[in-house]
Amino acid sequence: MEKLKELIKKEMFNLIYVSNTKKMKAFLRQFNLFSEIEIETFVGLGRLRKYNAGEFFIQEGKTSQEVGFIQAGIFRSFYYTQAAEEVTYCFNFPNQFVSAYSSYISGRPSPENIQAITPVEVLLFTKEDLNAFVDKHISGLRFARQIAELQYLEMEKRVLMLQKEQADVKYAALLAGQPEVLQQVPLQYVASYLGISQRHLSRLRKKMSTN
Repeated sequence: MEKLKELIKKEMFNLIYVSNTKKMKAFLRQFNLFSEIEIETFVGLGRLRKYNAGEFFIQEGKTSQEVGFIQAGIFRSFYYTQAAEEVTYCFNFPNQFVSAYSSYISGRPSPENIQAITPVEVLLFTKEDLNAFVDKHISGLRFARQIAELQYLEMEKRVLMLQKEQADVKYAALLAGQPEVLQQVPLQYVASYLGISQRHLSRLRKKMSTN
């Protein structure tokens, strides 16, 4: 009976794993870089991990050795100012990679915190496994380069938006690009991301809802 229970438990895990890797396989296929065998190999390196709301992917001062592919849920990235105030500067959504990249690349302690806002499910990949895959597959090297380029472009877009645009423009862009933000993310994080107070955000929301 115990062997049967273990077998059923194993098969259930396999079914859940296969179901939860479909998103990543579809994500990889869109780059037109990998063979199906390479996709299976790549995804097979990942391990499922679930985070409860409030749990950390990484905390300031720790060294990042993993990259996660978000299957479901939302992370926020934030840091502390010298006045010990939290500043949220990034949200990560499903079908995106997440990591403390400066720490991951340099091997130095992370200056940022990455925290689950909602329950989050990710496929985790270790730096060692990813480096081995890239060394063995030229498609992996090309993929890593494209992801790095996309991350840079996204960072540049975010920096320019936050520095150049007024709060109402930033809010409209956030709402247009990620409407689920306002449904799942506490407003204090949205306000912090936009660089405004919660009172200012409330006025913006009221103004836009009446337009």
